Amino acid sequence: MMALNRTLFVTKCIAPQVVDSFHTCRQKTEPTLALAPMQDVTDLPFMRLMAHYGGADLYFTEFFRVHATSHLEPWILESIEKNPTGRPIFAQMIGNDIPSLVRTARELQHYPVAGIDLNLGCPAPIVYRKCAGGGLLREPARVDAILGALRNVVTTKFTVKTRIGFESVDKFADLLEIFARHSLDLLTVHGRTVAEMYRGDVHYDVIARAVEQMPCPVLANGNVSSARKAAEILATTGARGLMIGRGAIRNPWIFRQIRELASGATPFVPTGRDVLQYVSDLFHAARPPGIKSPAHVQKMKKYMNFIGLGIDPTGTFLHSIRRAETENEFFAICARYLDHDDPMRLEPFPVALPESDVMAGCHL
Repeated sequence: MMALNRTLFVTKCIAPQVVDSFHTCRQKTEPTLALAPMQDVTDLPFMRLMAHYGGADLYFTEFFRVHATSHLEPWILESIEKNPTGRPIFAQMIGNDIPSLVRTARELQHYPVAGIDLNLGCPAPIVYRKCAGGGLLREPARVDAILGALRNVVTTKFTVKTRIGFESVDKFADLLEIFARHSLDLLTVHGRTVAEMYRGDVHYDVIARAVEQMPCPVLANGNVSSARKAAEILATTGARGLMIGRGAIRNPWIFRQIRELASGATPFVPTGRDVLQYVSDLFHAARPPGIKSPAHVQKMKKYMNFIGLGIDPTGTFLHSIRRAETENEFFAICARYLDHDDPMRLEPFPVALPESDVMAGCHL
């Protein structure tokens, strides 16, 4: 397995901050760990909280929506300008209009970013129907043109997050050739097609193919649910590291646990009260100024959908927490299930949910 060179470099965009180099080396080191960009999740408060619980090596922003009349979203810029993690942060863009993408990449490089990341993987229908995100994977020639234009103007690190295809992997070999042609500094591969969304098995063998063929480091993404699963994925794919999204919402200690296991130590196992404290920290960190308690309880449910998969195997916690309406009800339910010192399960439970449930089949 190739490993990340821990040599440090200073980029003019973030001087005097130092960040890990992506240069290839052969000696074994810890894997590179990245917090995945998650829309409406990975904002400034969430990044701060993740850093508090152990933190990633690299952070990626929510995507900047890019089109002819777009402007840089101020709340995403805030996560860059006030980056609380002490680690490099990459600005992610999504769109398909080349002049607009070029303009936005130039603008973003005036801010303290370690690099520019292009989203080629978002599977949301509202995105791919506009031929953005994962929708672009249906048009390799268009991807080629976009990457060429961006590579000409991005003077920091230039990275891409992709899926392995739209409906199948048939064009993935062509996509890899395109990615290699444009001298990417890092490629993150989510091992599912756009059509597969977040359900079903991750095709780690396809990620391994990317690792073999790409001249740049590759991060594996998809169902990184625990430190032991992380080790299995790294061994299977040979990837330089991992990008973790939903697994970090459920288990904010996952970055710490992966490092501990990689170093030969026993990974930290949280108790119920540890998780209860995390839920409390998340509740307060994610609360926008001025929002009323009932509205914030509703907002918290998007996080609890993931956290709940690690709390009980029957789905009764999820059923209960989704019906909480007040802050008191919310924390009473959490305390009922988490106010204990028993160790928590590190892998999510395969909770049986109706097919119509938003979380059915999505077990990280």
